[in-house]
Amino acid sequence: MASDLHVKAGTRPTIRVDGKLIALDEPEPSSQDLDTVVEQILTPKQRQRFEEVNEIDFAFSIPGLSRFRANFYRQRGTVAMAFRQIPFGVPSLEELNLPTTLSDLVLRPRGLILVTGTVGQGKSTTLASMVDHVNNREPRNVITVEDPVEFLHRDNMCMISQREVSLDTGSFHDGLKHILRQDPDIILIGEIRDLETMKVAIMAADTGHLVLSTLHTPDAAQTINRIISFFPLNEHEEVRFLLADNLTAVLSLRLIPHKTGQGRVPATEILINTATVAEYIRDQGKTQMIFKAMQEGVAQYGMQTFDQSLMGLYKEDKITYEQALKHCTNPAEFDLRARGIHSASDLTWESFEHQKKAG
Repeated sequence: MASDLHVKAGTRPTIRVDGKLIALDEPEPSSQDLDTVVEQILTPKQRQRFEEVNEIDFAFSIPGLSRFRANFYRQRGTVAMAFRQIPFGVPSLEELNLPTTLSDLVLRPRGLILVTGTVGQGKSTTLASMVDHVNNREPRNVITVEDPVEFLHRDNMCMISQREVSLDTGSFHDGLKHILRQDPDIILIGEIRDLETMKVAIMAADTGHLVLSTLHTPDAAQTINRIISFFPLNEHEEVRFLLADNLTAVLSLRLIPHKTGQGRVPATEILINTATVAEYIRDQGKTQMIFKAMQEGVAQYGMQTFDQSLMGLYKEDKITYEQALKHCTNPAEFDLRARGIHSASDLTWESFEHQKKAG
């Protein structure tokens, strides 16, 4: 099944299937064809916005078919479009093959949980699944600020209010400015893009709320540095202490092609803010030790690195050795481990390997 559709004038429509672009055997649309689509899909307010800034993000539904996230933009003076399919139903954490640790973390009463990864790795789907997990288990007031609203949630045990930037609020900053007065238990921020949004996320966690959001960072360890880099240098020490006190977990995602060639499976790196990790966050000189803490925290805390996750997927015969090596962080070490070769003094994989054998 295709995840994305790309359309521009003079080029055959192109879809993305399992991460690969495939041109369709369909006529090339003209610029007039695409202008007609703009008229049919965008509201008058959206059309005005598009004319002013030449690009727009939005979401829309086609009854009986699906929901879509779209971006219209201009290239070489003509309209181009990118569509992403969003299922009407929200997949469960189990269906997404995410770590079972996440099921418990998202039920915590407070803290900051970040889902990270590059574009198209499933961050928004994971956030939606986390909200749905809570919605089926506990009565909470959930308020989201998204641009645009992608997955639609119905109230079950939770009361869920979804606010869309430009439709329900002027900006992320506007939507978050008074959010603590709306009595939320859980705050979902579609994406942390700037300093002001990051400040609100940390402050909300510090005042007793559970905050869920995303960042475009490649792994969990780099996420810590990215958060701190949002702030001026003279505030770094204070931010480190706030983050150490309020971060709950970082989940980083990489979608890997399945060995069968059909679909993709997630490799997941998960960092949980234990007492040791909190110490490493506070002390700039120890932050680089977070990676080792993840390696050693598999059995006791449910943490793991990307390379450990990839090794698990490879051993379970879900991905090829070549794909595992392509996406891992340390190819040389991964190759040795895959062949059963390792140093007797290197114990960082010991708990991971024992857990896999026990499983």
